[in-house]
This record gives sequence, structure tokens and C-alpha cells, in this order.
Amino acid sequence: MTDILKSSRRGFLKTGAVFGSGLLISFAVPGARRIASLTNAQGGMFAPNAYLSIGTDNTLKVLLAHAEMGQGIWTTLTMMIAEELDADWSKIVVEHAPPGEPYKHPAFGIQLTGGSSTTWSEFERYRKAGAMARALLVQAAAARFGVQPSACKTENGYVIAGDKRASYGELAADAAKLPPPTDVPLKEAKDWKYIGKGAKRLDTPAKINGTAIFGMDVHFPGMLTALVAHAPVFGGKVKSFDASKAKAIPGVRKVVQVPSGIAVLADHYWAAKKGRDALKIEWDLGPGTSVNTTQLFADYRKLADTPGIKVVQEGNADAAFSKAAKIVEAEYTFPYLAHAPMEPLNCTIKLEDGKCEIWTGTQAPGLEQAAAAKILGLKPDQITVNTTFLGGGFGRRATAACDWVTEAAEIIKAHGKGTVKLVWSREDDTRGGYYRPAFLHRVKVGLNAEGAPIAWKHMIVGQSIMAGTMFEVMMKDGIDPASVEGVNDSPYMEAIPDRYIGLHSPRNQVPVLWWRSVGHTHTAAVMETMIDELAHTAGQDPLEYRRKLLKNHPRHLSALNLAAEKAGWGKPLPAGRFRGIAVHESFLSYVAHVAEISINDDGSIRVHRVVSAIDCGLAVNPDGVKAQIESGINFGVGGALTSEITLENGRVQQSNYHDYRVARMFDTPLEIEVYIVDSKEKMGGVGEPGVPPVAPAIANAVFAATGKRLRDLPFSKTNLKA
Repeated sequence: MTDILKSSRRGFLKTGAVFGSGLLISFAVPGARRIASLTNAQGGMFAPNAYLSIGTDNTLKVLLAHAEMGQGIWTTLTMMIAEELDADWSKIVVEHAPPGEPYKHPAFGIQLTGGSSTTWSEFERYRKAGAMARALLVQAAAARFGVQPSACKTENGYVIAGDKRASYGELAADAAKLPPPTDVPLKEAKDWKYIGKGAKRLDTPAKINGTAIFGMDVHFPGMLTALVAHAPVFGGKVKSFDASKAKAIPGVRKVVQVPSGIAVLADHYWAAKKGRDALKIEWDLGPGTSVNTTQLFADYRKLADTPGIKVVQEGNADAAFSKAAKIVEAEYTFPYLAHAPMEPLNCTIKLEDGKCEIWTGTQAPGLEQAAAAKILGLKPDQITVNTTFLGGGFGRRATAACDWVTEAAEIIKAHGKGTVKLVWSREDDTRGGYYRPAFLHRVKVGLNAEGAPIAWKHMIVGQSIMAGTMFEVMMKDGIDPASVEGVNDSPYMEAIPDRYIGLHSPRNQVPVLWWRSVGHTHTAAVMETMIDELAHTAGQDPLEYRRKLLKNHPRHLSALNLAAEKAGWGKPLPAGRFRGIAVHESFLSYVAHVAEISINDDGSIRVHRVVSAIDCGLAVNPDGVKAQIESGINFGVGGALTSEITLENGRVQQSNYHDYRVARMFDTPLEIEVYIVDSKEKMGGVGEPGVPPVAPAIANAVFAATGKRLRDLPFSKTNLKA
């Protein structure tokens, strides 16, 4: 297994090859003066961003800068290279790239998988890498065949000229000696074989047969397992501890104090857990004990009574309400949410001879490398990070604090040397923080006699995920864009002459982070349920009302109309069934959901069907797009119906899946239909945009069923039978 994990990542970078005397392509960030440099496999290497190598055995290896965490980018990105290369799909293998300057995200400037940005950000340079390789292979073949390059064609891993043919592997060494072209043409869309059509997922076989390596699978002989006793309150510190009983547990080898708590190192997980349970620790809990969810929202309500930081101000909303024919007011609350991936956090770390090697599932390996180097007093190039498959991320494995890797580095530093595997239990993961922030929205809208909004006042209260982190540079005038996205840029706002959006970003000890679809998780719910409420106040059909307000937003309309058509909006439903609709743009994609629900005898919500439409521009991998929207719907159902983190006296009340409820099979829709808009518009993301419209579509359907507006999430908090 260790050979699988280490199989040539470092060797690839050191030697410039993994397949002997083969062909290596490296290509640069879009916008650079030259996209590529080619080198013989035995020579030096141009600083690359991503690599394509072809071995003499016809194996094509792609090294990707982005992490595969179930979203399918191993397949989608590789399709781009395979398309231009005319590659044999069965010969392709993929590995995660190590951290390094060449692998930085072309838009974000750091090596990161997030923001539903992987496919659109890499679309051009991955295709050019494949096209360049193909051009060089054709040149090499033409020289071998004694023909002009124009006489050659490529097909499924071969260059063909008349009755002559040579595989890419046979041509690799010759192609590696040729000077690279300054530019290469790309295929026209009409000639695409993979793009827009799809391909079998490259990670599926390993995940089915059990050979896929996740962080939790990493094991070495003699490795110790570590668990850390964390303070029961965020921000708490160790005052003193007694480890005598812990050390008496068979298998416990060492107990060390680290900044985050007390670590127990043992021969295996169970011994480490028993040892941790036996610790006696006196904590200085600090001010974090004052955090109580109920009081937090009471404080948020008081803040919402004040203007806050001005995000948007046009006209005079307060004065305009006096001209309104009708006024609608509403308050919404959204709880803290845990990411709750199936694989809890873990990190295996090895330190010896002044070098460190790390194995973990991470969305930001460069940040983890830098954090470990700082703690261990090493240079970044003395730290090797092996990115394994991620058993779910949803943002949790992309923290500026690099908390779990930092913790592992502190443990190995205290231990001295050797190999240690840090494991967070499910309870550690649930109570470990970095939650989606809790938010409160207060909205007041004035309508004219025709039912159109003419005044809108919107107060938003919730913690900033960027303040105090390296991402604070993205804030302007104290405004965290992640707190207001989906409101300040809502298409509904544009035509409202008098509007005000204010923001409060209070701080406390609870660490917060982006959660799948970030601020849109709460802003979409507010905007789309408010629009629905305005439609009913105006006595208009919710779909037709949206169409009027979105008349100048064709991409919103394209998704909205397609979803409504496929769902049969306006057609009769079986008795006891009701529909709700929502549409929202996030991460450059436009998604509409129509949810069909009923109310169970106990007052709970049953989601029978969700029909979805997405305009994401070009769908590079349609099967992947549909899978991600399906995933987003199921993820969003959990956030809408059942998921909630609460605190009392600073202590998180939930611990595991039994009391932090993600969507279970019986919660999820019996039917999900996903339709892709045939779009020529700018490409967007698909990993996150499916989540935001879920909660409002369900809430709007519940209103249709019961006449009750659901404004406090999760919806299970509201008794629909009362």
C-alpha cells in the first residue's frame, strides 16, 4: 500500500519521468507568455502546473493539482486531456499532484480544490496540454513514416498514416526530443468525442474493489495511533493533567501535551481511545463558556434592530415603505452546521532525518505543507504531502488554520521522530468546530398596487468566515462577501428603487468555515421564500411572479422554465402532494428546483420528488453534472430538514450521526430528475450550486400544503400539525 501511495510522486518531480524514456508535457497557467515546455525524460524540467506523461508501455499518466473527494474531477479533467490527445481511455491513470508553486489554482493563487471552480478554471490549459502532446506525437510519427504531419491522423492512442501506425508509447521517446510548438489548435466542438458526452469514471474501479487509498487507510509497521483530548469548550486551555491511569492502559506508549490538548499515542486506535478516556485534565475553559445558541440568536435580534455596516444602499427604503400598498416582514434563523463527512479527519505523519512526510485527504496541500514546516522548523521542500482520496470534504478539509494537520505536526514534534497517525473520532469531528456560521436575517419588503417590490430592507447577522484568516484580504470595508452573497447580488434587487442591505459580523469563540455552497446556504433560502411569499401576497402564481421579476435574466429563466416544464408545474398532483419552486445562481451556475412533498401523520415532511434544471454553460461531463446536482439535493435535504449544531454553556450538544442528523435514505427524495440547459454561456461550477435552492423549494411546497411559512431551520423544529 505504501508503494501505491508513494509510487513516483517524488520520483516524477525529481527525474521528470515516471516511465523511463517517455514523453513528458508540462504546461503553464493561462495568460503566461508560453503555455508549455517539453523536455527529454532524462533531462531537466520546466516548472509545470500539471503534467501529462506517456510511457513506452502506452500508459498515459495525468497528475492533477485538484483533490478528488467524490465530485469526479479525476474523470472530468482527464477527459479534457484525452479529448485533444485522442487517448485510449483504458490506458489512463491519475494521481494527485504534490504541493508546489506550479500547481496553484489559476484563479485563487493557492493550491486549492473548492468554490466549484475546478472544471472551468482548467478547461483551456488541460486541453492545450493534450493538444500539444498530440502535435508532437504526430511530428515524431511523420518523421518515422516519411510523410508530412498533415498525412497523419490520431485515434485511440495511435498515430496512423495510410497502412502505417505507431502507438503513442512507441513514439514517446522520439516526441520527447522535439522542440515544442508555440501554440496548438484545439478541436472544434463538433469533433469532440469525450467533452459533452462523458466517460467512465476513473476512480470507480478502485473504490469498488477496495484498492482506493483514503487517509484512514494509511498504515505503516510500527506506526503509533494518536487521539487528542480537546477542551470541551472552544478556546479552552489545559491547566494541568494527570496521565498516570492513561499510561497504565495496555498499548499506550506516550502522553504528550500539544497546543490543542493532550495527545495519547498508542499501538492502535482502541488503546489510544481508552488511554484518552482515562486522562484527568483540569481545563481553563475561558470565555467560550458564554456561548449559548438561544442567547446567541437573542443577541443577533438586537443587532438586527441597528443599521450595521452598509452593504447596499439605493434610495431610501424606510421612507419608501410609506408609499407601499402592502408590507411583508419576516425573520429567518439558520443554525451552525457541521460538514459531517463520512471519513473523519485524520493525518499520518512521519519525521526522520530532518524530513517529514504527510498522508492526508486535503483540499489545500500547499497550506498543510507550509503549516507543518513552520511547526517543525523545516523548509517547505523538506515536507512531502501525499494527498489521498478524500472521504468527503464539503469545505472542512480546506481550512486556513490547517487544524488537524497542524495538530499532527505538533504531536510528532513532541514525540521526536517516527510515524504517528492522528485520528479524530466521529465525536471529535462533530464537536471540533469550523461550522457553517449561524445566521439571522430580518427582511421588510414593500409592494406596490400591482404586487411588485418597491422597497426592500434586509439585515444580516452572522459570523464572518474570513475575518482573522489569510482570506481576510477578500473583505472590503468590513464586509465578508461570503456573508452577503446571494442577497447583495440578487437579480430581484436590481429593479427595486429603494433598498438597504446591512451586515453585522459578531465574533465569538466558535470557529466557522465555508460549508458546501457557503453563504448561499442561507441567502438563497431567504430570497426564494421571500419571493414566494411576495407572490402569494400579490395574489400571483409563484412561477409567473418570478418570471416577471427575472425577465431581464435569461439564465435564471432558462433553468426556471425547464424545471417547471419537466415537473409539470400547474398540473394536478395526487391527493396530499404539493409543489414548491426556487431558482438561484451560485458559483456561476443557475439552478432551479421543483420540490414535491407531503406531510406525514407525525407532522414531518416527506420529499417525494425533486426536479432540477441547471444552466452551467458547457457541461463537460453531463453524467458528472447530474451526479453532483443529485448529491447537492440530498446534501441540502439534510440541512433543510434535520441538521443542527447547538451549544449550551459553550459545549456542543451533538456528537454523532444519531443526534447530528444528516439526510438518511428515508429523508431523501424518492425521485430526482436533473436536466441540463443547452447553453453556450460562460461555464460555471456544479459541486455546490445544487444545494442552495433545496431548502426554499421544500419550504415553499410546505406553505402550499399547510399555509405555514418555515423560517427557522432545520424545518423539523416547526410542528406542522399544531
